[in-house]
Amino acid sequence: MILQHAPPLHLTYCLNIHPGESWAENFAAIREKALAVKQRVAPEQWFGLGLRIAQQAASELSASADLRAEALDFFNANQLYPFSINGFPYGRFHAGPVKENVYAPDWRTTERLEYTLQLADILAGWLPDQVDGSISTVPCSFKPWIETEDDRRAIVHNLAAVVAYLSALADDTGKELHLGLEPEPDCYLETTEETIRFFKDVLLRDGVGEVDRMLGCGAEKAEALIQRHLGVCFDTCHVAMQFEDVVESLRAYRAAGIRISKVQLSAALRAQTSPAGWDMLKPFVEPVYLHQVKARSAEGKRYAWYDLPDALAELPDFPDVEELNVHFHVPLFFNMDGALQTTSNALTPDFFHEVRCGATAHLEIETYTFDVIPPDLHPGDVVKSIAREYSWTLTQLG
Repeated sequence: MILQHAPPLHLTYCLNIHPGESWAENFAAIREKALAVKQRVAPEQWFGLGLRIAQQAASELSASADLRAEALDFFNANQLYPFSINGFPYGRFHAGPVKENVYAPDWRTTERLEYTLQLADILAGWLPDQVDGSISTVPCSFKPWIETEDDRRAIVHNLAAVVAYLSALADDTGKELHLGLEPEPDCYLETTEETIRFFKDVLLRDGVGEVDRMLGCGAEKAEALIQRHLGVCFDTCHVAMQFEDVVESLRAYRAAGIRISKVQLSAALRAQTSPAGWDMLKPFVEPVYLHQVKARSAEGKRYAWYDLPDALAELPDFPDVEELNVHFHVPLFFNMDGALQTTSNALTPDFFHEVRCGATAHLEIETYTFDVIPPDLHPGDVVKSIAREYSWTLTQLG
């Protein structure tokens, strides 16, 4: 939905909360779930869509002009407008183990590149005039997978190819699209500092040369194109996970000239390290997603585990840990007390002021773990839960 025009600000929710890898499944979720959310949130307004299109669905849409036209007709008839795609998960994302496979194929591969270019073509065909489009993606790779300089060169080459393609797409269609690398715990791009360093020391050095080589546009124009078409998907859960201040992080990206392609509004679990806190986390152990854990001591020492079961097994041997964050997205409206809380309180009035004043044009509520929330805490109907997250967000935005 359009929240304001100057500077522009659009709000959506990420449809990765709904299972489905084929376009038929995705389209059914739009018809049955997204429309129901619209009726609760904005029945008389145009309603933005934050699509999740897996590689299977992208291939089906790319191969069929009829499918794309049918979807566009449906969007127009129901006052829906897609302006963002979650292109992070390539394959299955529900109903089975995902874990670190969500990062594969990564940005070293042609598979990731080709999939992202498909998404760009699809979005450009559906995007309204005068609205830019965002695609969020893997933050290069899972950190343990990147070992050599050849790995890094492959990542830069493929990201430069996206920039060159989106530049040509803008020239051909008049539609401006940008790709947002989404820093995430234990990935190649994890913290704000790492991500800014990657942009400044790698992309704006080696990447500029690659874009220039592909387009023959000169170094200055190549740098401008990178800044226009490649940025960051700013996931508030992931930033808070690192014990970073979300306002300071947002300002740091802007000061570095890095585009905030999209802000994903999300909350992680935050627990006190005590037997009571550990017991409250046990129901969140589940086999589908990777739930990274970041902890710190009163003196500021940091600890990390790749998954929640590993952390729970070892925490009794870390008596100096004071608090820990768990990468488990929970609804923004969750209000927990005692030993288990969430990071939603990091989304302060100052944060929303930055958003309203032009930090990004795209806001996306993202609580993809809805189906694996423990039964005792589960909010019930998915449409009602998403509508409550909209209400929470709109209240915070004033």
